[in-house]
Amino acid sequence: MAKRIGILTAGGDCPGLNATIRGVAKAMYQKMDNVEMVGIVDGYKGLIEGEAHEMKQSDFSGILTRGGTILGTARTPYSMMRVKENDVDKVALMKANYKKLKLDCLLTLGGNGTHKTANLLAQEGLHVIGLPKTIDNDIWGTDVTFGFHTAVDIGTEVVDRIHTTASSHKRVMVVEIMGNKAGWLTLYTGIAGGADIILIPEIPYNIKKVIKAVERRADRGSGFSVITVAEGAYSAAEAKLKKKERAEKRAKEGYTTATNRIAQEINAMTGFDTRVVVPGHFLRGGTPSSYDRVLASQFGVYAAELVSKGVFGVAVAEQNDKVTHNLLADVAGKTKFVPADNQMVATARSLGISFGD
Repeated sequence: MAKRIGILTAGGDCPGLNATIRGVAKAMYQKMDNVEMVGIVDGYKGLIEGEAHEMKQSDFSGILTRGGTILGTARTPYSMMRVKENDVDKVALMKANYKKLKLDCLLTLGGNGTHKTANLLAQEGLHVIGLPKTIDNDIWGTDVTFGFHTAVDIGTEVVDRIHTTASSHKRVMVVEIMGNKAGWLTLYTGIAGGADIILIPEIPYNIKKVIKAVERRADRGSGFSVITVAEGAYSAAEAKLKKKERAEKRAKEGYTTATNRIAQEINAMTGFDTRVVVPGHFLRGGTPSSYDRVLASQFGVYAAELVSKGVFGVAVAEQNDKVTHNLLADVAGKTKFVPADNQMVATARSLGISFGD
């Protein structure tokens, strides 16, 4: 039975990381008397550099409600893991430090990139368990990730507040929501916030149809509109381009996301006063919601059960309201996109929300 457990948080921070760390630790302390928890600092960067420290039971007290991560985090791209920089073999160092720290297993809390590196380490013979964290909710094999619902709550509050300004000034307000590849956060935020138009990467938009939806509202007496736009959204014309071509085109035109261009086009074609709002990192900061605290605790406890049973090379997941696990090899490198026929998309359309398609 594993007794010395390493734990790290990698990639972008989000609400629920500390709650998950706490869930793992408290469950492990309940299961055995001599468990040792080792906190690895700043994600895989800490594992590469050997920055870690033994943790006490008291370290896990009072962190259920704290946002961010007590272990710190950093982005260490999976694409660079096999690339030697200054003759440094990152994979070899992670394996060496795993042994130097005398770990029986390693728990990795993170998103898609974190899962890919976790699978790499599992293939290298290390005992690894992944836990799904991301406000994007785009990890394959799990219905939900911790951090997502909190971000939806924050995004919804932003849209709620934007509604009053939009109505008062009779403006079109374009709210950019995080989500570069998948539109789950924008979709849920848009529905919860009562947006009139939702634009996500999975459904390329036609600006003429977006404008038609805005004008239709105006014709009906609604002098304002609220649009939620995923940062990764792109037009039907851009959908025909390769990713590199799309990036080059945007760089040439002076923007990185479609949001400002959408606002400019609406203003130019309709004359409506149009403004852009970017809540950005507000969406991933602060205390986790009650939902995420419960989910994080469930995931942490389940991970502790996997450790006690010696089940490694897997990622914790929730499927059909049940906490379970998938093989890391089956989920690493896969993204869970919003299907065009998803029930939530259908719900939005039935509410009269336009996707600009």
